[in-house]
Amino acid sequence: MALDTVWFQVAGTICNLRCTHCFISCAPDNHSQRMLTLAEVEERLAEAEALGVKDYYFTGGEPFMNREIFPILAATLALGPATVLTNGLIMDASRVERLRALAAGSPYSLDLRISLDGYKAETHDAIRGPGTFDAATAAAARLAAAGLNPVLTVTEVTPDIGSPRARAAFLERMRALGLPRPRLKVLSMFRIGREVERERGYSSCESLRGAALTEADTAALQCSSSRMVTGKGVYVCPILIDHDDAIMGSTLGATLRPFPLSHSACYTCHAFGVTCRT
Repeated sequence: MALDTVWFQVAGTICNLRCTHCFISCAPDNHSQRMLTLAEVEERLAEAEALGVKDYYFTGGEPFMNREIFPILAATLALGPATVLTNGLIMDASRVERLRALAAGSPYSLDLRISLDGYKAETHDAIRGPGTFDAATAAAARLAAAGLNPVLTVTEVTPDIGSPRARAAFLERMRALGLPRPRLKVLSMFRIGREVERERGYSSCESLRGAALTEADTAALQCSSSRMVTGKGVYVCPILIDHDDAIMGSTLGATLRPFPLSHSACYTCHAFGVTCRT
């Protein structure tokens, strides 16, 4: 309907973790999607600016494993707001200071989103590995101390994680980390990738095939206003990069056309009002 948001799979599928619910099965040895270079990002940024894009997101894998991530962010912040999705494990003092300087030098906002899978270590570490909860929360505290108020993104790995009680526990934990105005984003599960083995895949009835959607339904789907840039091409959305039939072209301009909502993951976006945007 309009291209407002562009995502970059800036780290490809390379990650320093092997999370049991990862919908694209990222890992240290998953090279199905390669990292993007600064030159590739700049080419798509120029196209995005000409198309009137409003904001930019960077994900992976783990974005900070891309050695060009800081010049990539500098180029992006010259054009518009940027958000980076990270697990926080390599968010040391040096990287935090570089991020603070980037944010201070840009007229646009820089957001950092840190993934948590529980407000206690046992829940989070069961998904991401021993010690990862302490590392992620320490990163959040480090960012907050630098004046960068991170968003904590929580995936519903347990049925009660989005409940009022759990939300209150998350907010209490975030305030204890030094975030006076905590920001919490809760995401529904996409039952693809490793999540199929951890819990389950989609059932036959979880699909939008043949569904009659209103204009408001369509507008709520993130594919109505965003695209995902990868080393293989431009995908319809950030969720389907394991599916080559979701590649719409090699440029952003080539993807400004309809796409059939034939993947089961589309059901989650519609049924639960999911958006990957902050």
